[in-house]
Amino acid sequence: IMALNINGTTGISGVDGSVSAPALTGTDSNTGITFPSADTIKFSTGGVERIVINNSGISGTGIGSGGLEMAQEWSYGSYPLYYTSAELTGTWNARAASVGSSMTVSSGIFTFPSTGIYNVHSSNTSNRISNESRYMTIQTYFSTDGGSNFSLQKEHYGNINNDTSSISTFTSTVMLDITNTSTHKVKFIVASETQVALSTTFVQFLKLGET
Repeated sequence: IMALNINGTTGISGVDGSVSAPALTGTDSNTGITFPSADTIKFSTGGVERIVINNSGISGTGIGSGGLEMAQEWSYGSYPLYYTSAELTGTWNARAASVGSSMTVSSGIFTFPSTGIYNVHSSNTSNRISNESRYMTIQTYFSTDGGSNFSLQKEHYGNINNDTSSISTFTSTVMLDITNTSTHKVKFIVASETQVALSTTFVQFLKLGET
């Protein structure tokens, strides 16, 4: 039982509480508000700290730079790659600048760091090496069973004419609802009518909010 102190000058006060046992709760005993130190308030759900308010401002899970919870870019580094169709299973490199937790990748299959709504943007540049190609595409594939099966989510097209120096860049953007980080995965495939050479491929992952 928590004792309450009622003071005509300072108001009502009680225990400070902790993240796992907040001072102020509803019927859920590990979700609420705690007062761990001077000038600091913490909000927790499920016994886990989510938001901290103190003299430095507001911080915590789900609060990132510019309101984004997570932002990261990866570049594909397995060159040269000549393709008419190729799954990008080679080496991916994370760029230095990022916000929040990192994606992980194994054999071209990306795993998300937390559940939520993600904007996934891919960009590919390719060069002509033989005949013109009336279509080239980068495809985003999504799995909800841990990577056993994938379904096509989005593909955007470009083309290369018959000029020997022709280069084409094409992009694709899709929003994905990640409700389970163990089962929800994403991978990328490039395809072309005729054989072309892959120059650069980048993928950006932006977590927009909670699912």
